[in-house]
Amino acid sequence: MLEIYVDADACPVKEEIYRVARRYGLNVTLVSNSWMNAPESSWLRLVVVEKGADVVDDWIAGKVDRDDIVVTGDIPLAWRCLKQGALVLGNTGRPFTEDNIGDVLSTRDLLHDLREQGMITSGPRPFAPADRSRFLQELDKMIVRIRHRNGIGR
Repeated sequence: MLEIYVDADACPVKEEIYRVARRYGLNVTLVSNSWMNAPESSWLRLVVVEKGADVVDDWIAGKVDRDDIVVTGDIPLAWRCLKQGALVLGNTGRPFTEDNIGDVLSTRDLLHDLREQGMITSGPRPFAPADRSRFLQELDKMIVRIRHRNGIGR
């Protein structure tokens, strides 16, 4: 059954996820290294895991299934979830796919190496209103695709 898993620690689109989940009647699981304020609801669950590298990623990758959606900005987590058949959406509304994940991982590694050498000092561009709009559109498309694949109407 379709569930949305959220790498929640730095996710800027949680409110948008809640809105879409309510509209479709979907369950959402927020996974974080620390407690966060989240609406009290039967469709929303907050899972707080211990602190540590990749603990959130490991938890999500261990639960995600083919008919789930993962929201994350973490490229290695996206790759792991894609391998399990889940759909993966970046925080800015850019879908991670089997077709683009290799390029995204390569670019990530290249930029990491350039930063290590001191050649790049700036980080990613700021989150913009267009990112929020694109995120809502892409999340809606993913839900419709999964439901259609499973013969479920809107």
